[in-house]
Amino acid sequence: MKISPSDKPSNTAIASNTAASSTTGNQQIAGNFTQFLTLLTTQLKNQNPLSPMDTNQFTQQLVQFAQVEQQLKSNDRLDSIASSARNSEAASLSSYIGKSITTDGITSELGSSGATWSLSAPRATSKATITISDSKNNVVGIQTQPLSAGTQSFSWDGRTSSGLKAPAGLYTIKVDAVDASGQKVIVDTVVSGKVDGIDLAGSAPALMVGKNRVTTSAIKQVSGL
Repeated sequence: MKISPSDKPSNTAIASNTAASSTTGNQQIAGNFTQFLTLLTTQLKNQNPLSPMDTNQFTQQLVQFAQVEQQLKSNDRLDSIASSARNSEAASLSSYIGKSITTDGITSELGSSGATWSLSAPRATSKATITISDSKNNVVGIQTQPLSAGTQSFSWDGRTSSGLKAPAGLYTIKVDAVDASGQKVIVDTVVSGKVDGIDLAGSAPALMVGKNRVTTSAIKQVSGL
């Protein structure tokens, strides 16, 4: 589920997403609970009056009955707690919608104007080989250029090594760089974009920048409204 600026998260929508994932487990426990109750009742109805059920055995079965009931109630409470936590987190993330964020990452979205990354080198490099791959990890382009010390922008126009225009989508880069003495230089990569929605489909809500899913732990800078 993706929430856009025109569809801010409501408690009902978020809670229904959480409840759906636990429905199957609750139904299974409830079925076992009902089956146990039916078997116990049938056993009491059909016991031999001259040889009634042993008191200890009857007590043990009542304890099992109570444990099943307690398990059902515990699951309901846990679902409620999880739903409340998810509602709170989603509501907090909604404040990012419309803002521009800069995050750690190697993935950027290719649109009509190309794809852009920010590269940060601790010192100047004489050669940096930048490998561009698609979402299936297929290499679509390789570019070689020097990098200056500090932060600089790297843009890709979407043209593959064969000269064809790559389709819109998510692309990643890998930077292998060396300095003038041939020593390897570690280049950090960040991406920027405007948050236009929230994704609730994963194990935890995340921000959506176009098609790129971003966790809050990766955010380095926030600007905008």
